[in-house]
Amino acid sequence: MPIVLIGPALAVLLVVFAIPIILLFLTSLKAPAFSLTNYRSFFSQPANVRVLYQTLEISGVATAICLLVGYPTAYLIVAASKRLGMALILVVVIPYLTSLLARTYAWIVILGDNGLINNLLLELGLISSPLQLIYNRLALYIGMVHIMLPMMILALVSVMMGIDKSLMAAARSMGARPFTAFWRVFFPLSMPGVRSGCLLVFVICLGFYITPAALGGLGDAMLSTFIASQVHTFFDMGRVAASAFILLAVAIVVLSTFGLDLSGTQGRAVQPARKSWANRLPVFGGFKRHLDEIFTLRRAKRWTMHLYQAAGKSDWSKMVGIIFLVLVIFYLLVPELLVVVMSFSAGQFLQFPPPGLSLQWYRAFFSDPSWYGAAWTSIQIGIVTTILSTILGTLAAYGLNRSVPQLRSTLTMVILTPITFPVIVVAIATYLGLLKLGLLGSMTGIVLAHTIGAVGYVVVIVSATLANFDPALERAAMSMRANPLRTFIRVTLPLIRPGIIGGAVFAFLASFDEVVVTSLVAGFSIRTLPLKMWENIRNQIDPTIAAVSSLLILIPVLCLILLYVAGWRSAPGLQRAGPAAAA
Repeated sequence: MPIVLIGPALAVLLVVFAIPIILLFLTSLKAPAFSLTNYRSFFSQPANVRVLYQTLEISGVATAICLLVGYPTAYLIVAASKRLGMALILVVVIPYLTSLLARTYAWIVILGDNGLINNLLLELGLISSPLQLIYNRLALYIGMVHIMLPMMILALVSVMMGIDKSLMAAARSMGARPFTAFWRVFFPLSMPGVRSGCLLVFVICLGFYITPAALGGLGDAMLSTFIASQVHTFFDMGRVAASAFILLAVAIVVLSTFGLDLSGTQGRAVQPARKSWANRLPVFGGFKRHLDEIFTLRRAKRWTMHLYQAAGKSDWSKMVGIIFLVLVIFYLLVPELLVVVMSFSAGQFLQFPPPGLSLQWYRAFFSDPSWYGAAWTSIQIGIVTTILSTILGTLAAYGLNRSVPQLRSTLTMVILTPITFPVIVVAIATYLGLLKLGLLGSMTGIVLAHTIGAVGYVVVIVSATLANFDPALERAAMSMRANPLRTFIRVTLPLIRPGIIGGAVFAFLASFDEVVVTSLVAGFSIRTLPLKMWENIRNQIDPTIAAVSSLLILIPVLCLILLYVAGWRSAPGLQRAGPAAAA
């Protein structure tokens, strides 16, 4: 019974998240009396409505900027040669995997009153006093787009790479200009990527908490910040629950409207041709037909002239594309590189260029028990979370792969709920669940809180690996009298090992960088490294954070190397295992 394998993951999700969120919903309705008082109270205060509107506005604008920058970037990556395209994807993946706190801290260093830009302008004599570049809406958009842009690009690239390039060539051979071929052929086929990217970015932006609090001004508060302040100041569970479910309702409406068909078949459905406004009017319709006849002859003549001629290569368009791509890479990587350089500064304050090179801030990190103790706590929690979520997620992915499609789709959405809902909603539900279990402020509680999200990453990655797995190999092994357990260990497990390792790496990164959920469930007794960083960012700009951020930037690079080595070592094994198992 493959469905049994999904049980352990569902049991953890049910106890830690699902039941508490139902209780939270009932609390928002004042059960058992059932009243909408909390919701009416929320909407009766203009400040609350303004924060809700502001959350939608900021999320929408950040999503639009990500799309405007991400679409041409993804197009240029796909159009590049295979080796260059892989290198560019790697450049996008590294900031995507880097700690959110490290990236936010980088922009504080750059945009602050004593930051890089203000110091540079003062040195050049262009300004007499620091500009207000931080704690405003512009700084908020810069930080949010920097964090979400890699996700938009990766979603678009994954769809664009599957588009048959010969379709564009066929359109060009029929006389279409380059832009017409792109607009009429390539762009409609890339719409599933646009929809998926916008959906992911918008829903995740709805739950943003750290970046608005660190870079935005007092008038730029988002609903997650508002909910978190309610939790920390006056813990009225009913009002907090109502605010959380209003935010959740917005996310569900967006997901249900645009995320019903993630396969993208909606965008590829044949749409009936629409008549323009000119065709609907007899006078304008006749005039338009006359113009069409004239221009059709002209287009036919031009097409005949250009037929069998090599496509012209526009140097200026290539130059514009290269400059655009360089600017995007500069925007994605340079903030983190600046922090790494400044972490070796010999000065007493963060400045660029550094007056000299020194390891003083790294020595400060490794000599301060509050810093390395927090790092060790995060490592322990990350390792235990990784082991638990990898086991649960791999079993769940295997069970989902063997279940019927309808049940698989429903259960997959249930397991992915903690990473698709706004993080502040997940944090409050988890807080309530651990409070009922008596695990608040314990390592076990934090591990369970991290596991419900990490399992989702493992399920997604291992399921993708299982999608390419040939079940005939298992049947061949069982025909040789191997029992199901032996077949799984000797045939299935080696073949899906790269996916399991990839899922484990993502689970560790998700746990190691988690701060919103941890800030609610850790209590005052446990301090992880992200919590320690967040406290220091809010209270002081200690240069030691630059050294910590540099170490956090190094982690995804090491993880990518691990994934590369795992994939490289697995490739010959896969080639050997396939024929051997089939035999």
